Amino acid sequence: MKKIVMASGLWMVLACASLPGTARAADDVQAKAQIGQLVERFQAAIIAHDKTALEGMFVADGGSWFEVLGEDAYRKIKAKKPDLSRVHADNYRHFAAFIGDSKQRIEEQFSNVRIQTDGAVASVYFDFIFLVDGRRNNVGSETWQLVHTGEGWKISAMAYSSYPDRTR
Repeated sequence: MKKIVMASGLWMVLACASLPGTARAADDVQAKAQIGQLVERFQAAIIAHDKTALEGMFVADGGSWFEVLGEDAYRKIKAKKPDLSRVHADNYRHFAAFIGDSKQRIEEQFSNVRIQTDGAVASVYFDFIFLVDGRRNNVGSETWQLVHTGEGWKISAMAYSSYPDRTR
């Protein structure tokens, strides 16, 4: 009888010890699904020229936004513009205004989307093709840093490589 009680106690300890991991895994799956929806809404807002929706996907204060020219593009443009910086800092408001004010068809296609999260912070990394009027304008890789605000996921930082010379 004593062995049965000890074995039952051991099983209970093991079962309880596994619960946080199971709950964490379920939370991570749910968080990744929510982040995947944010990625889809981002793409849809670009197509719809929805400035307000785009702005709402970012943390309002703070954050960062960087474009980094790819090596080939940087060398070619630098030859014509010696003062050119390889890294260009900007912000989401300028991007949202550009999208909202544009009369051209704009779309950003994502592939190889990878999401990592612990439920509070996350990163998204993907390859992209930026299309203007159906033509490849820019390609590269993009990464977002996200935070869970309690009211949903928001982009707190964005950086992307830019290869305008690889669009053909």
